[in-house]
Amino acid sequence: MAQNLRYYADPALRPPLNPDLYNLQQDELAFFQKLTGITDETELKSHIIYVQAKAYEIYGYPCIRAFSFTRLKIARVPGYKTALKLLEQRENPILLDIGCCFGNDIRKAVLDGWPVQNVIASDLNPGFWDCGHELFKSTPQSFPAAFIAGDVFDPAFLAPCEPKAIIARNYATPTPTTPLKDLRSLSALQGKASAIFAGAFFHLFNEERQLELAHRLASLLSPEKGSVIFGQHGAMPVKGLRMQGPVIKDEKAPKVQMFCHSPDSWKQMWIDNVFGGVDGKGSERIQVDADLIEVERKDLKDLSLEIADRRFWLLNWCVIRL
Repeated sequence: MAQNLRYYADPALRPPLNPDLYNLQQDELAFFQKLTGITDETELKSHIIYVQAKAYEIYGYPCIRAFSFTRLKIARVPGYKTALKLLEQRENPILLDIGCCFGNDIRKAVLDGWPVQNVIASDLNPGFWDCGHELFKSTPQSFPAAFIAGDVFDPAFLAPCEPKAIIARNYATPTPTTPLKDLRSLSALQGKASAIFAGAFFHLFNEERQLELAHRLASLLSPEKGSVIFGQHGAMPVKGLRMQGPVIKDEKAPKVQMFCHSPDSWKQMWIDNVFGGVDGKGSERIQVDADLIEVERKDLKDLSLEIADRRFWLLNWCVIRL
């Protein structure tokens, strides 16, 4: 993973931005027009490209280059409907967006009815959240969603704790003792989150780290029936490493690799390694759905360089407590 981080962090190793990759679908256009107040499409495009360039300077993630932050990812994954049902079933359910980047997905959830005081977003770099306010022409006052910056693998930010230990604590309510906007770490959310969204996040890490991340997110999940962790990230039909590059003409550029689960290995990780089985004999009962879809990566095609694997798959997944 260190090589991947160097690739994203080093401006000399990043491919240039390409405005031709900008392409909003109709619902995305309506979303941005409504939240930014910019109705003219040419003006809106210029505004989005301007903020994209600022974010790309912070960290050169391919998803920023590909305008993924303009996609309504959360609304495209099946687990979102499951999460929205909790608004009718629970009082004050909490939604966490982990690895939120600009916060476009959490804003979509608020637009769809999730109370803004009951959502919390988190990312390693607070600069992206600031770019989100600039992108959507908002302020912490006009969009008072909670945001907390930190490293999900830092025990001071999120204390390691197994899901079974969370249940043993017998949390009686999904509401933390302090308002979400006053939290300084995610540890206070353990056992409290009704729904957790992780979009384009897991695939940033190797297999061992993905398992650790799954354990950490599971510790945040409420023990109530119907609580859900869902998301989308890069995957493959067969578990293994996907070669990402190099994408620049430099022999010294690092070979970027992405560890990818398959649908079967993803399900096995959650069932066997995180929640310890679904046999009902001292194990937590969960349902894991995982569907693989092949997508076109225009941001790879436009480089006109030698890429080890131009085919790309996304995994739509959902883990639900039964």
